[in-house]
Amino acid sequence: MRWLMAAVVLVAVLAGLLRWRRPAWYWLSFGVTFATCRVLGRYRAVMDACGLTVPPPRWRLAIARMANRPVPEPRAPRILRLRPTRTGLVLRLGLRPGQDAFDVAASCDRLRHSFGMFGVTSREIRSGVVELRMTGYDVLRRVQMPARAERSTMRVPVALREDGDVHYRDYQTTPHALTIGATKSGKSVYQRNLVAELAAQEVALVGIDCKQGVELFPLARRFSALADNPDTAADLLDALISHMEDVYQLIRAEQRITSDTPDADIAADIWDLPDHLRPVPIVLLVDEVAELALFATKDEEKRRDRIITALARLAQLGRAAGIYLEICGQRFGSELGKGITMLRAQLSVRTAHRVNDETSANMAFGDIAPDAVLATVQIPVSAPGLAITGDASGGWSRIRTPHTSLRAAVDACNKHAHLTPDLPALDAFRPVLASPAVPVAIPAPAAPATP
Repeated sequence: MRWLMAAVVLVAVLAGLLRWRRPAWYWLSFGVTFATCRVLGRYRAVMDACGLTVPPPRWRLAIARMANRPVPEPRAPRILRLRPTRTGLVLRLGLRPGQDAFDVAASCDRLRHSFGMFGVTSREIRSGVVELRMTGYDVLRRVQMPARAERSTMRVPVALREDGDVHYRDYQTTPHALTIGATKSGKSVYQRNLVAELAAQEVALVGIDCKQGVELFPLARRFSALADNPDTAADLLDALISHMEDVYQLIRAEQRITSDTPDADIAADIWDLPDHLRPVPIVLLVDEVAELALFATKDEEKRRDRIITALARLAQLGRAAGIYLEICGQRFGSELGKGITMLRAQLSVRTAHRVNDETSANMAFGDIAPDAVLATVQIPVSAPGLAITGDASGGWSRIRTPHTSLRAAVDACNKHAHLTPDLPALDAFRPVLASPAVPVAIPAPAAPATP
């Protein structure tokens, strides 16, 4: 009997230690079993307490009355599937007649407390079917990306969502994006992780870094073009517009709109072209966009208008030519001058890290997801990399990027440097790779003269 008690105590101590130091290991070893038992054991009572039940149908009440039996209990949504994951549970429910997916979404916080889970989110799969994604621990506290995250053409994993799922950046679905955040909020790490993932793709990377290139120039081996000041950026954007016009001429020449060609083969963008004719897609990364919009003299104002106009044209017309924008900055509001709000309207994906004021959050989400504004201003200083992301559909979620050091991003770019395409239109902006530094002998200070 003593050995049994000792084993129970040892297992309890091990479970407590894992829950404290390694919550992911605790979940996979103990937590998933305990959580499954809690959900199944409390399910009917929790649904009734949360108001997610419906009265029994009249025919059941009539039969119970005729047979002199107890009145049937209210009916909860049917459990269609309960599936454990590496971070929690996925519960798929079939709604009863008269129930609405909004009622389930409004009860997520009560379900979280009742089932003893860390977080609960819901989404509608189809009419009458709702999926609850429940996390067993704080997956954003120590981000661990799955070892086998799905990757495809122009679709890369960049962060982990609060429901334990992977957050992807899909350029073919949402071509252009805006990322804002205060200093030390994790914006640069997000950009580094994105570049490291794109480095393995058949894509041309073009960068504008007006901080004298300190963020993007270390990754130069994988970039087809780089600019480190507003003057060079203006010329680079003009070259991109010329490249875009050449791509459209290619698409026009290969549209295949003759009468003997099926409609499905008509080309409208680069992805409809044959592989041997398809131009390489381009991702333009702009770091600190405010530096491109600020001016102090008349000449700088003309340059600023030229840059903003070029960016707006690329945002409006570049998608079909395979040009995608990633705009980053600390603020992105109308105080940056004319044309800024027009450019912002073209950036469908919005990602906001910690900001210093509510106005900055409104710049990102005020026009697409007002509910996300409050969540953005609540991001703590102690959680760099934590962000709120949303798109034009109005949906939003919390994400956190895994920490990617500059050294790791440089290694990824150097590993895939052979994939860097040559774009004739951008040859003038190809970064010049510096040769390895040669140690310089520093002469010793002269000895003081003796009197």
